[in-house]
Amino acid sequence: MTQWTSSVGAPQLARLLGSQHARDTVTSLGARRAPAYRSLADGIRLLVLEGRVPVAARLPAERELAAALAVSRTTVAAAYEALRGEGFLESRRGSGSWTAVPAGSPLPSRGLDPLPPEAAASVIDLGCAALTAPEPWLSRAFQGALEELPPYAHTHGDYPAGLPVLRQAIADRYTARGIPTMPEQIMVTTGAMGAVAAICRMMAGRGERVAVESPSYANVLQLMREAGARLVPVAMADGLAGWDLPAWRQVLRDAAPRMAYVIADFHNPTGALAPEEQRRELVEAARAAGTLLVADETMSDLLLDPDVDMPRPVCAFDPAGSAVITVGSASKSFWAGLRIGWVRAAPDVIRGLIAARAYADLATPVFDQLAVTWLLTTDGWDESIAIRRATTRANRDALLTSLGRHLPDWEFTVPHGGLTLWVRTGGLSGSRIAEAGERLGVRVPSGPRFGVDGAFEGYVRLPFTVGEAVAEEAAARLAEAARLVASGATAALETPRTYVA
Repeated sequence: MTQWTSSVGAPQLARLLGSQHARDTVTSLGARRAPAYRSLADGIRLLVLEGRVPVAARLPAERELAAALAVSRTTVAAAYEALRGEGFLESRRGSGSWTAVPAGSPLPSRGLDPLPPEAAASVIDLGCAALTAPEPWLSRAFQGALEELPPYAHTHGDYPAGLPVLRQAIADRYTARGIPTMPEQIMVTTGAMGAVAAICRMMAGRGERVAVESPSYANVLQLMREAGARLVPVAMADGLAGWDLPAWRQVLRDAAPRMAYVIADFHNPTGALAPEEQRRELVEAARAAGTLLVADETMSDLLLDPDVDMPRPVCAFDPAGSAVITVGSASKSFWAGLRIGWVRAAPDVIRGLIAARAYADLATPVFDQLAVTWLLTTDGWDESIAIRRATTRANRDALLTSLGRHLPDWEFTVPHGGLTLWVRTGGLSGSRIAEAGERLGVRVPSGPRFGVDGAFEGYVRLPFTVGEAVAEEAAARLAEAARLVASGATAALETPRTYVA
């Protein structure tokens, strides 16, 4: 019986391996290069661990892969044998060889799920860009929600568009920002991911082209891949300069994507803040190309440097509502445990999204909606944002200091807001550093999670989610991981160590 569920062609695997090794250079003097078969085996293993080659994917025959890589068949055969011995490959005569993970190991994925709280004593989790709740405002919000709950308890509880009071509160907030908005232009969703998923289902069917920033938010990229979208990457401008408008115009003109997904406010992962003129120009280019622009503003409240002026929202440059759909969320601004997101769009688009929701998640939890309503209609939201900004600013500064002390050759540009730092890892493989770091007790996502088809191997993303003492320890462990990767000594790593937060 066939054991594999998908397949990876020789050209595709060679391309993935090539992008991986493009920055996987050894910087330590006197470092010994691994044998060719060992490098190939390590490369395939990392692709599996990163989720870029799925588990149970049939690999190319030895002869095909050898030809694609311009190496001997003996090298490929030895690499496959090494992977079988490590539990990362299974084979059966007549069925070929397919990827696997060793018994007891968790299945990899393109996303990086938060660690369970019980793992906090052994691993510093820098994989999830989310902070703890800003108290006492979370407790107060739920107390306020409890007081407002009884009338809703006498209904069926399903509000596909969202509670009217919350739709009004969100609309009022846009209006206060200078974007006149009616409740009919708002649909409440289960987090920002629920919003993007609903838009993709309605607007970008299987096989449709979707333009995305490169890099971009890993979980949205994977959501679109699984929805069958054909992702068209558009490089970001250098540093924190925002979008590369000439590149966007060319892609919109030549590829004619049905939809484009962008993060204008403190971009995840780079932290870039798109200037106002870029927003205007991108909206005009998208409208001219007939491309729907989905603007994710989940980070828009997280301005950390008060001397920076925030540009107007992307939707401000689309007064007719024909070209821009906006996605927002309480998860980054307030707390990820409140799974409340929303869509702002033209009323006819909102009606279509609501109608389609019957075949997805039906509605968003009433109690959580009431909690966010309480925050938005009292001083709770603004007060909690002030707490969130102060905490994040302190975390950012602590991380920068620790990186400067332990990893002075790593390169980055400091963002003015958001939750993430995009770091070039001194010419080493981000995937290998991430793998070594996890064994040393620090968990970070490597650059390829945020790219399309193996890009950004020389990067990692670091969030502003831990305080000074933990940031110092995390940087020290990452420095040790980088040293081991540079020396080729990662095979000697031990199990994760414990630490005191």
